[in-house]
This record gives sequence, C-alpha cells and structure tokens, in this order.
Amino acid sequence: MSSIGRSLRVMDLLARRGSMGVRAVAQTLKLPLGSAHRILLDLAEESVVERTPDGEWELSYRLLEISGLQLDRIDLPRLVRPYAEKMAAITGETVNLNALTGINGVCIDKVRGNEGMQLDWRIGSRGPLHAGGAGKALLAYLSEADQERVFAGPMLPFTEKTITTPKALKAELIRIRARGYSLDNQEVVMGVWCVAVPIFDRAGRPVAAISITGPAEKREGAEIEPTVLMLTEACAQVSRRFGFGGEWPRLEGPKRKTA
Repeated sequence: MSSIGRSLRVMDLLARRGSMGVRAVAQTLKLPLGSAHRILLDLAEESVVERTPDGEWELSYRLLEISGLQLDRIDLPRLVRPYAEKMAAITGETVNLNALTGINGVCIDKVRGNEGMQLDWRIGSRGPLHAGGAGKALLAYLSEADQERVFAGPMLPFTEKTITTPKALKAELIRIRARGYSLDNQEVVMGVWCVAVPIFDRAGRPVAAISITGPAEKREGAEIEPTVLMLTEACAQVSRRFGFGGEWPRLEGPKRKTA
C-alpha cells in the first residue's frame, strides 16, 4: 500500500475512533510501530493531526478547513445566482462566476444577457489569471508567491490587447487593488469588454470573481460606476456569507477615481 493510502487509513481511523496513541493506531491498522509514528509526524507537519495533552493523536483543524472550502465552492453558484440573474437582466450582458483553482480560474456558472456578442465561456472552462477581468481580479489579491508563479509564465496572448509582461501586469494589479475592480479591454476577445470584482473567504483570500462581460465598452470613470456598484454589492454579500469580515470594498493604495 502506498504512503498516501496508509495516511488516509490513519485519518479515517482517527475520524471514527477519536484520539488514539501511536501504538493503538499501529495495532489497529496492522502497521509497523515506526511506520505509524512516521505517518503521524508527517500529518502533524501539515496540521492534519495534533497531540492531545495526554500524548495521544487526534485530527486537527486542517481537514475541516479543506472540506469547508470544498463545500463553499459547491455552494457558491447557488449563492451568486440571484445576483447574477438580476445583473444580467439590468445590463443585458453575460454574468460569469469564476472560481480560483491553483493559479487558474474556472467558470462554474453563468447567466446570459440579451446582447448578441458576448464572451461566453463554457462552464468548466479554465483560463489563466493574467488575462480577462475575472482572472486579474483574482490575481490582484493572491499572495506574492502565487503572483510570482503567474509572472514566471508563460503569459500567452489571446489578442493584441493581452498583457504579457510581468512589469505591465504588476502595474495593472496595483490599479485593480486601488479601485477594487478589474477591467478587461478586449484582452481575450476583440470587441468584448469586461469588469469584475473578487469574492473573499474568511481568511481574506480570493476564492472567486463575478464578471459582467459584453460588447459595451468599459473604462474607469463615472460611466461604469453603476455596474461596479452592482458587482461590489453582490460580492460583498457573498463574501460575508463566506465569513469575510474585512473592510469593504477592499481597496489598497490610492483612492479609486470616480470621474
């Protein structure tokens, strides 16, 4: 049996039985004592198990955190759908919900508007974070380490408008954090513009983004403020449901321009 398989058996045992000593774990699973001890130490390094005051081993918070994130992702389309339907009806454009997975975004739901020309990603489609409104909205609030993974590329172009250099992308992320939303100026499809706002979890991490996408040109300023306000209010409500308790909108740097 692989080490992963034995680790899963240990976690399953502790979930079923509660705290146990290393000898009891080894005997129950018919593992060598040294192997059981090594597995428990490895799991402890990842905060999956921890020692009790009595010296036994029990499951820690890590699995709850992982399962909670998965449940949040499953529940996310249901939470966002009423807001998406309202925004699509008002704007006539497509509202997309993109979730973060690794250093990519994946479309997990969408509501089409009534405009003819729209950026219509298939549900389940993955996209890089360096291009498009939702991708950049997520990227702007990721950790520096994750951002560096994106900067390391390749950052391939979709159109002549796609940002493909780390220097230009870093400057764009500063602007996004300063105003609280991202803009896609025909970066993925020529003739299609997008505005997006991120959704945060209880730890302040970006987990998803809602975007409004279509043929209407979107530029920073007073004209786009009603659209930004709709997105900001929707993402605020969903982020609160995810446990985010920080200041909203989440702005960093110079204040957002309004004209």
